[in-house]
Amino acid sequence: GHLRHTQCSYILLFCLDCIKANAQSCGECIQVAEKCGWCTDADFLKQGESKSARCDELKSLITKGCSKAKIENPRGSISIDKDKPVTNRKKDVAEKLKPDQITQIQPQKLSLNLRSGEAQTFKLKFKRAEDYPIDLYYLMDLSFSMKDDLENVKNLGTDLMREMQEITSDFKIGFGSFVEKTVMPYISTTPARLLNPCTSNENCTSPFSYKNVLKLTENGQQFNSLVSKQQISGNLDSPEGGFDAIMQVAVCGDAIGWRNVTRLLVFSTDAGFHFAGDGKLGGIVLPNDGKCHLENNMYTMSHYYDYPSIAHLVQKLSDNNIQTIFAVTEEFQPVYKELKNLIPKSAVGTLSSNSSNVIKLIIDSYNSLSSEVILENNKVPEGVSIKYKSICKNGVVGTGENGRKCSNISIGDEVSFDITIESQKCPSQGKSETIRIKPLGFNEDVEIVLNFICECECSKGGEPLSKICHNGNGTFECGACRIQTVRTDDLDGHGRCECRVCICDANYTGSACDCSLDTSTCLAANKQICNGRGTCECGVCKCTNPKFQGPTCEICPTCPGVCAEHKECVQCRAFETGEKKDTCQRDCSYFNLIRVKDRDKLPQPADQSYPLSHCKERDANDCWFYYTYAVRNDTMREVYVVETLECPAGPDIIPIVAGVVAGIVLIGLALLLIWKLLMIIHDRREFAKFEKEKMNAKWDTGENPIYKSAVTTVVNPKYEGK
Repeated sequence: GHLRHTQCSYILLFCLDCIKANAQSCGECIQVAEKCGWCTDADFLKQGESKSARCDELKSLITKGCSKAKIENPRGSISIDKDKPVTNRKKDVAEKLKPDQITQIQPQKLSLNLRSGEAQTFKLKFKRAEDYPIDLYYLMDLSFSMKDDLENVKNLGTDLMREMQEITSDFKIGFGSFVEKTVMPYISTTPARLLNPCTSNENCTSPFSYKNVLKLTENGQQFNSLVSKQQISGNLDSPEGGFDAIMQVAVCGDAIGWRNVTRLLVFSTDAGFHFAGDGKLGGIVLPNDGKCHLENNMYTMSHYYDYPSIAHLVQKLSDNNIQTIFAVTEEFQPVYKELKNLIPKSAVGTLSSNSSNVIKLIIDSYNSLSSEVILENNKVPEGVSIKYKSICKNGVVGTGENGRKCSNISIGDEVSFDITIESQKCPSQGKSETIRIKPLGFNEDVEIVLNFICECECSKGGEPLSKICHNGNGTFECGACRIQTVRTDDLDGHGRCECRVCICDANYTGSACDCSLDTSTCLAANKQICNGRGTCECGVCKCTNPKFQGPTCEICPTCPGVCAEHKECVQCRAFETGEKKDTCQRDCSYFNLIRVKDRDKLPQPADQSYPLSHCKERDANDCWFYYTYAVRNDTMREVYVVETLECPAGPDIIPIVAGVVAGIVLIGLALLLIWKLLMIIHDRREFAKFEKEKMNAKWDTGENPIYKSAVTTVVNPKYEGK
């Protein structure tokens, strides 16, 4: 009994969801929940019942007396618009298919009609085609430590062509190289080191950021020939600028020659990598723009844009269906394995110290990448969710994140995915949305058009301005009056809503009156729209010159200052000196020059209706000159310059010489006095020592101890006194 009571309570609560929503129209009702229906019978409501009582669970509506024919309960549906079968291709057949004739994913286009809360599921098949074309671009670090590796790569073209014949008969190979950004502190910018960055006994080429040596080609011998001509270069720090090179390889499709086939990028290095933010070391602060900047196959903006971030690389590699193979030495395996975890459809292989195993590494990595299929989708509309369920080889089922992928897929294997899409609410505009699902690293995708069921069929036959509805103030539809209301939180104060159309106030435009025509917010300090460096769109500056940033396009981190920019021209015009004195008339006639007597005569900011800059610069003779630079409008530039230079006064020779001589004499006297003092002290010490020794003498002071008498007395021993 308790169980039945619980079940009944649950069912009652479920049914009450439809009623509690207080739906005022059929369209609102069907968006509440999948089980909610709307009774269109005009006589359905009993006296005193609210209009929202028409929205209820189906069984409840029938119980209350609404016939099934009068109940609106639209259902979602799926229609397959393009369903080309997957290709069964054999490598040994005489007829070869073009890449765009090969199909590996089915179906290719669907349309889904989604009702809120009702999921729609469809099956997607994937089959690895045999003999599928492959493009491989070999991107190599040419810093000095890779010298022996270059020798082993010189025959890579023909050798790899021969090995890849086992996998595909349609194979192209290309080659590019990279070193580092060509600014300090990454490289030495001394003239000699720019010509040869290696030691004097090594012949190296000038450093460069990235060079596209060979566009993708079927000619392996051409690869060998061009690679053999390459020279090692050098740089100062250990991390290299490989991320700049990867970005250019990804986005410069025409220069590289990418086809819509399997795209492999082999990144070979024996060092780490710089990424976003490291450019600040060289004074480079502009974020990488993710665009192609190759001129004559050389990357020309390495000194201008920072290194790309890892997330930026992931986006560009994914957008261009490029699978990356990191061929790195053992020392940097941990670093690049962490990077691999951040880049989908990438692999890491251990490169021998001299790249002798590079072909085996490429083949193994390709087999690893191609044996796994991972589905991804672009951003889905708000309120829409996607769930994946994989049915892989040998019936292995995956759900959640594992539902997106299948592994250990061999050529010719077919796997499938059950994809469930559900919408929880209608989009604000109620329009169709398109999402795409594709296997990572492949150029094919599935286009899915989402149509949202936000209104009932009966609303199409509504009677606008019906007399039944408050004397014409509403539309009679689906058995009830519908009064057009607009939520206050949908309004911005810039217009009014009439019959679902915005009538905008003055100075506003757009479907939602959210685009301001007022350009005052775009005025820069010089009173120009967006500083003359962009366009004002809806009251916001869109900078057209990538150097300039900020709300009014006035911030330029890499621009020289106004004073430094015009210094040489002011110097040559005013004083006929400086580096531009020979080309002054040609290069420096873009401003009007006005000379003033002294600094007090220079214009002041408060006196002008336009901004000006005060400048103080020094010439080659260490003389200072003062000037102001101002722009009245786009065509008139004015420079006021003080006509006299402030040069440092020359030294007074006589006091200096006299001071030096006096100093020498005084120092000499001081040294003599010190010497004399030391000698006196020494003599006194010696005399005191002598006196002390004299006092300590042991002999008789009355007789000279060294005196000897001149008389000698001799006694005869035989003499007895007789």
